[in-house]
Amino acid sequence: MRGGIIIPDTAKEKPQEGEVLAVGKGKVMNNGTLVPLEVKVGDRILFTKYSGSEIKVDGEEFLFIQETDILAVLPGANGTGKGKK
Repeated sequence: MRGGIIIPDTAKEKPQEGEVLAVGKGKVMNNGTLVPLEVKVGDRILFTKYSGSEIKVDGEEFLFIQETDILAVLPGANGTGKGKK
């Protein structure tokens, strides 16, 4: 007898797509050094559906996410086109 789990396509989580509108300075490591972010303003990215925090600013909703929640940087926008992960 075989074992396993079958997940129907309707239950699979689809990644979300968005454009980077702003970035922070980077991540401060335990030793105090600042590691700059890899993404840039204008990059098109894929991220998980439930990542980040939605914040409303002046009536407009924005999603704040950590760089570690980014699944990929899509080619084209901003000329980067580099894949991540």
